[in-house]
Amino acid sequence: MPENKNPWTIKEVSVPYDNPWIQVRHNEVLDPSGAPGIYGVVHFKHLAIGIIPIDEEGHIWLVGQYRFPLGEYSWEIVEGGGPLADDPLDSAKRELLEETGLRASEWELLVPRLHLSNSVSDEAAMIYVARGLTQGKAQPTSTEDLQLKRLPLQEAVAMAKRGEITDAISVAGLLMLG
Repeated sequence: MPENKNPWTIKEVSVPYDNPWIQVRHNEVLDPSGAPGIYGVVHFKHLAIGIIPIDEEGHIWLVGQYRFPLGEYSWEIVEGGGPLADDPLDSAKRELLEETGLRASEWELLVPRLHLSNSVSDEAAMIYVARGLTQGKAQPTSTEDLQLKRLPLQEAVAMAKRGEITDAISVAGLLMLG
């Protein structure tokens, strides 16, 4: 079978849940063997964006926060999202300022396309590296209770390798950069 041929047949689609960020689709399908079945898909309405700010000393910033879906605290690179129609770099700049108060004069696209949980969602991500940093005042949203940690890049890479950083965007970005 060719790589790009879809072996699934969609018979019917319903949307049991929809909000400004995600939509859950219930698909009645015929699976690749032709047997009837169901497939649920979470559609993300925003692009996930990760940013690794690196200063002249080779230090980066991690953001710590309690992640409601996991029920646990998480250290991550700077992350956020932007509407699919927006320029991802504009969204990255907004997120960096919002979470850390940092502005960057140099931006590099490190990971142009990353799928985060492709068996149940269509969520996609991009990761940028930000350099030429100047410090301002962070502007977190009301849903963000954040802590910042500045540390050497290699220390953050080691945290990812030890399993102390588990967020997929963070691990991918740190391992790509480190």
